[in-house]
Amino acid sequence: MRIAMVSEHASPLAALGGVDAGGQNVYVARLSEELARRGHDVTVYTRRDSADLPDRVPLPGGAVVEHVPAGPPEAIPKDALFEHMPAFAVHLSRVWLRERPDVVHAHFWMSGMASQIGAHPHGIPVIQTFHALGTVKRRHQGRDDTSPIERIGIERQIAHTCERILATCTDEVQELAAMGVSSSRVSVVPCGVDADHFHPGADTADAPAREQRHRLLACGRLVPRKGYDQAIRALTRIPDTELLIAGGPPSDRLNTEPEARRLLKLAEEQGVADRVRLLGAVEPRRMPALMAGADLVLCTPVYEPFGIVPLEAMACGTPVVATAVGGHRDTVADRRTGRLVPPGDAPAIADAARDLLGHERRRRRFAAAGRERVLARYTWRRVADGAEQVYRQTALGRELRTEVA
Repeated sequence: MRIAMVSEHASPLAALGGVDAGGQNVYVARLSEELARRGHDVTVYTRRDSADLPDRVPLPGGAVVEHVPAGPPEAIPKDALFEHMPAFAVHLSRVWLRERPDVVHAHFWMSGMASQIGAHPHGIPVIQTFHALGTVKRRHQGRDDTSPIERIGIERQIAHTCERILATCTDEVQELAAMGVSSSRVSVVPCGVDADHFHPGADTADAPAREQRHRLLACGRLVPRKGYDQAIRALTRIPDTELLIAGGPPSDRLNTEPEARRLLKLAEEQGVADRVRLLGAVEPRRMPALMAGADLVLCTPVYEPFGIVPLEAMACGTPVVATAVGGHRDTVADRRTGRLVPPGDAPAIADAARDLLGHERRRRRFAAAGRERVLARYTWRRVADGAEQVYRQTALGRELRTEVA
């Protein structure tokens, strides 16, 4: 099949850990690579954010990234990209007139808008993955939500007019139902993890030296909703334990990052500054060792559309303490691969962490079960199986309707 992936702000080439770089980048990159290895012709369309970028860049496996001219060729926060989506759509329509894909898979709401505009003249079916819904963001961020005011209305329109929705977790299906979208129009295909890269045997010699008896690790984008402040508050109730936080800008630029400064100030106020270390950006090749070298991985966001970090930790054989939000409720099997706790509840985080740190045999059991769960459900091969099935059914359904008409 000829497959067009549209990911307007989340390039598969972007460095992880930045404000707008995270799980969606990984999802688009790994799914595209796996599909290309199966012989599909995959092109990822993402916005050109630098004048120095080549027009097309190959990915491992044979997929290609095409940089779309839409707005100035410079970094722009994703919430400010809305005005450039018409230009993005015009480019897609022009390209697809010359080389029509069998199916378009749009990632995020602005990609969905541009894809539907670009695909409509050519009768190309569009499959939508939202990755995050505006209704959820508005509910949790309120006045701090910087999304364009049009977002929720456009998402609702996309959800009702796209060919099919590919959701990443059951929580998203429920949110879509609240928007009036029938579950019959939704397929659940989760995010995945590279279980060869993230594995229990990673060499931990490269990890930072341990300074306490136990080590907790939290990682991801350095933004308030990730809940690192709750992990720091929980640490005050967990003796003989250090907390490492990986993510954000390089370590030598952490002092310029507002969220890093806020967290370090909080650690001082809570009396645990000597047990909290912010590592800054960590190279992907070093993450398995960092995870495998921790006793527990904490994933404590206030909300999380899916959350790949628990899968990476479980693949490394490290138990997880995670807030019971979004995709965490699918991926983390409570009391089997880790613990689920209420969001925003630092005492509950501390209680779960202390319990696991005090029972090494239980941690080992959770570690083995976590790895087994990842291999059974969350490899990129399994994710590509699900996506490929949806693509084929969607393309075939469109062909049959066209023939009947």
